[in-house]
Amino acid sequence: MSMYVGMDVHRKRSQIAIIDAAGDQQRNRNVPNDPAELTPILATLAAGTPVAFEAAYGWGWLVELLEELGLEPHLVHPSRCKAIASARLKNDKVDARTLAQLLRADLLPEAWIAPQPVRDLRALLRHRASLVRLSTTLKNRAHAVLADRGIRERPSLWTVPGRAWLATLDLPGTQRAIVDDCCTLLDALTAPIARLEGEIGKLAKPDPRVAALMALPGIGQLTAMTLVAEIGDISRFPSARKLCAWAGLTPAVRNSDRKVRHGHITKQGSVWVRWILQEAAQRGQDPAAVRPHLRPDRPPPRQADRHRRNRPQAAGPLLSHPHRAGGAHHRGGHHRARSHFRMSLQYGR
Repeated sequence: MSMYVGMDVHRKRSQIAIIDAAGDQQRNRNVPNDPAELTPILATLAAGTPVAFEAAYGWGWLVELLEELGLEPHLVHPSRCKAIASARLKNDKVDARTLAQLLRADLLPEAWIAPQPVRDLRALLRHRASLVRLSTTLKNRAHAVLADRGIRERPSLWTVPGRAWLATLDLPGTQRAIVDDCCTLLDALTAPIARLEGEIGKLAKPDPRVAALMALPGIGQLTAMTLVAEIGDISRFPSARKLCAWAGLTPAVRNSDRKVRHGHITKQGSVWVRWILQEAAQRGQDPAAVRPHLRPDRPPPRQADRHRRNRPQAAGPLLSHPHRAGGAHHRGGHHRARSHFRMSLQYGR
């Protein structure tokens, strides 16, 4: 007899509901998140039995356990499971049973389960990004100390001469200790960041998708690797429009009668994809061409892309607002950019 399993996974414990093909509940238990506790229950199921669970904090271990037991994992999109969110009676037992029933009826809003190599690459890139953000926080803290003392900084504070000037600067005891601590932590972060960038560079060289993405304006090696890791298998998107919708880059549309309202972008999907594309759009544009009316008496600020190093900058933004008057959407460039972006990931060109 076919069985269907729904799991309401939490950080420490999980609720497991098992129903048969007729929808009758066979078991509904709460167990700790320990493979030794879960295996006796899940091992009694036939190979290939589907198991549904929501994307919760730290679900990777559960996928590995289910695959080892020969079961079929199904990752549920938490924001699209209306049957659970709108239920009047909501507890762990009901949620687990609802997931099992949705799985049996083939009404489960599923999310893609990335293979282990893709998850490892994501972890590598996200770890580097978190370390870089930490170093930026430390630098901002040192800048704040100098600003609080009314000290005019050197143009390049974090170069070798700038660091030497910072070390000889006359500061009170507390401020000197804060600046020294920031510099010490920055030096400690240099080695792991360099090691991570070296590992990422080795993985990027043989990948044709990275080379294809780097041909686009504003995209360098780290940006391309982030897109490849976060998007994963591009073939799961039937069109460029679907890819942009998944990344949360398409505007919300409200259509009633003859009125159509376009709102802001949905911001659903991968936060990392939106972040890296915004970085690429800002780095790949010419400020004088995009906003010529802002401070015409001053030269445009330098837009040196740290991800592209010394490569030439683009003449326009990578992603334009789709509803700005005279924007790329009205010329068809917005759709061409989406299609080119998707083809670069899919075909490596």
